[in-house]
Amino acid sequence: MGPPNPASKVANEAHAKQTGLILKQSPLYEFHREQGARLLSEDAPRPLLTYGDVPGEYQAAKTAWIALDDTDRGAVHAQGADAATFLHGLLANEVRNLPVGAALPNLLLDAKGKVRFVFELRRLGDDEFHLSAEPGQAAALLQALDMYLFSEDVTLKEVTEAHAPITVAGPGAADALAGLADQALPEEGSLSLEVAGASVVATECSLATLPAWRLDAGPEGALSLWRALLEAGARPVGRIVWDSLRAEVGVAQPGEDIDETVYPQEARLERAFSLDKGCYIGQEVVAKIDTYGGLNKRLCLLRVDHDEPVARGTRLHRQDPDSGEWRDLGVATTWAYSFAHDCGVILAFIKRKHQEPDTQFRLGDGPAQASLIELEEDQS
Repeated sequence: MGPPNPASKVANEAHAKQTGLILKQSPLYEFHREQGARLLSEDAPRPLLTYGDVPGEYQAAKTAWIALDDTDRGAVHAQGADAATFLHGLLANEVRNLPVGAALPNLLLDAKGKVRFVFELRRLGDDEFHLSAEPGQAAALLQALDMYLFSEDVTLKEVTEAHAPITVAGPGAADALAGLADQALPEEGSLSLEVAGASVVATECSLATLPAWRLDAGPEGALSLWRALLEAGARPVGRIVWDSLRAEVGVAQPGEDIDETVYPQEARLERAFSLDKGCYIGQEVVAKIDTYGGLNKRLCLLRVDHDEPVARGTRLHRQDPDSGEWRDLGVATTWAYSFAHDCGVILAFIKRKHQEPDTQFRLGDGPAQASLIELEEDQS
């Protein structure tokens, strides 16, 4: 059984969450259109949906390698003698002890321990860092960091227009890239390559638990890099397959599953924060949750009893066995078709005490239902 066509309004809801933010157009948008790809509007984040063969794209991710257009991501550059100390004291994950060339997912939390920004931080040098942000988020991230900057020797600058990453992933990605660049890739960290005549910075990362590399040739080199990857055998994929891959392993997407009402543990963001690096904004709350528990909700994966898209914001209900009343116990944040489970699935925040596998819920006013699927704990 294959996936139905996703509703455009479902795919565009993340865009609505970013109202007022400046989104840059992917330098690959016109190429995708000329190739007949299915696209959202050019001002939507991650507008590429699919090149047409969704099952084939999913299979390539699992057995070969894929290319994902992330060129509309934003970026912030931080540099100065105090940059490492400054960022280390604000951000939830390691900064000061991060080796040069290495990258980690990171978070900026609020004082209550809730997520404000999700991004990837890479160390360029002893006193220099690159923060790769979600589409449309770089300017707001820079402003948030700048609020804490007083007399420190740190310069913050938005460099979104120079940032145009393409992510390659899958079991065959590393070998294929090594062949393209005619050199072996390290198992972690980053390095500079030359691909199709373009200078490329390659950074090891993870994409929904798949081995992955983020390649950045800048906007000028993005198209030649994309062409070279496809000619070398990479399968282009878009949001439909990305949502399938991440939903199956419980990976939350900022703007869809993550907003400023969510604690990092609720969204399974354990890889993006540290419990032993010392103080940072929101650290006390994060540590208390780890020590004492008490999460009110947790992102869960559920199987849906039909294949039609489930709108973001759909409430999940269970009937109280004693009173007979229907209780509101969760909210759906992502819908995707799962090839692993051969059905539609949702990611949803479910209240504690109702997170056991096979627990059933009514979707909205019914009659559709969803049942909980067990997820491994460390999938972020």
